[in-house]
Amino acid sequence: MNQDLEQELLNSWMERQEYAELMQPLVGKLYREQSVETTVFGRSLLGASAIDIIKAHRSVRLHKGKKLRLRESYPLLEAISNLKLPPVEIDLGKLAFHYQYENDTDIALDSFLAEAFTDILGQGDTREPVDIVLYGFGRIGRLMARLLIERQGINNSLRLRAIVTRGGKEGDLEKRASLLRRDSIHGPFNGSITVNNERSAIKANGAFIQMIYANSPDEIDYTKYGITNAIIVDNTGMWRDPEGLGLHLKAKGAKKVVLTAPAKGGVKNIVYGVNHSDIKSTDTILSAASCTTNAITPVLKALNEEYGIKNGHVESVHSFTNDQNLIDNYHKADRRGRSAALNMVITSTGAAKAVSKAYPELGGKLTGNAIRVPTPNVSLAILTLTLDKNTDKDNLNDFLRKQSLFSDLQHQIDYTQSKEVVSTDMVGSRAACVVDAQATIVSDNRAILYLWYDNEFGYSCQVMRVVKRMAGISSVTPHWAYQA
Repeated sequence: MNQDLEQELLNSWMERQEYAELMQPLVGKLYREQSVETTVFGRSLLGASAIDIIKAHRSVRLHKGKKLRLRESYPLLEAISNLKLPPVEIDLGKLAFHYQYENDTDIALDSFLAEAFTDILGQGDTREPVDIVLYGFGRIGRLMARLLIERQGINNSLRLRAIVTRGGKEGDLEKRASLLRRDSIHGPFNGSITVNNERSAIKANGAFIQMIYANSPDEIDYTKYGITNAIIVDNTGMWRDPEGLGLHLKAKGAKKVVLTAPAKGGVKNIVYGVNHSDIKSTDTILSAASCTTNAITPVLKALNEEYGIKNGHVESVHSFTNDQNLIDNYHKADRRGRSAALNMVITSTGAAKAVSKAYPELGGKLTGNAIRVPTPNVSLAILTLTLDKNTDKDNLNDFLRKQSLFSDLQHQIDYTQSKEVVSTDMVGSRAACVVDAQATIVSDNRAILYLWYDNEFGYSCQVMRVVKRMAGISSVTPHWAYQA
């Protein structure tokens, strides 16, 4: 390689780094001051490093077959930062690519943006923040805390005010804070955490989070801590019916409850992206269903509407959970007493039947089973389907790729064409599932699909979407975000 080419490559890289670093404060300012979240073809830029921003731009070529340079997208971001907008998700990648390569007219940038945001320009944000309480602080509870705290800011619409656990022994607060600060799977907490022992609280990224110790939900008075009309996110799974979950509503200061597990007794099971429109302002108790139900239902809905589904089977290859034993010991469920770290364990799952609660069109058409495997996180759902129409691998994959980018399921369905991905590559995925295109098998009307899902973090992101909807908080999505 000659020196001129080496210098050209270095200059190109330095230019990309410079533009990425210029983007970082604008992305942060848009979120803090206007609750505007910036993405590039679905990849969030909020809190992203300069390298992450560069990689997000590189991914555009996979979807469009052409580069989107940072010097092409930066002027749009700079101009957008000066607009008055309501809470909205802006896909800078789609918008910049359309402006640079798909826009037929030689239109000025200001005019282009005015047209793109014509329905929402000048509206601003008039929302009141909603208090959130996490009841239980296990795997999902701590990830929910991370998601709530990472959006901390003056315009944050969901404010984590308290965490409720049992116990309260000496040293408990420090241990809870330590578990939030460090995670063996998801890495260190992105921010600052300190403990206030005098007031029994955790301070994280400017948020003051009260730690409350209680043995029953109905014995708590949240108003003592200035918490009112709160949404309680129950991460314990101890109560799953209206009577048990209703105990939360007897607490002063509590208004609504979201369960992070499948519910019973007529409680709505919500899979965001599929049946979130069923959430009414009068609902006081909801379930966010299970991680597997959230992973499979969006894809099943999309396939059923495009091809029709006669019947199918769902096999979940699921990472072990805290419910299982580390070494062989008594367990009330069959096989789950055997060591989770040493065995593949065949067990049952209600995910296939639960699909019909969120998407009744598939009622009675699916069976399901599960295998717990010795990995700590990220699972794989294998869908074996008989469709109403014949198709082939390329057409089916292309349909799901477009669903991941340009449909109202774009936050639930992600897509990868890599031949090298394995389960750990999916840790931290914010989608409900990631379609593994290389593994897809199609023969006439028979299809087998492989869906990766981070059963902890991806599921927690789905729960967050349900919580926001229950709080009456929504972001506008511009019409061009759905255009391929």
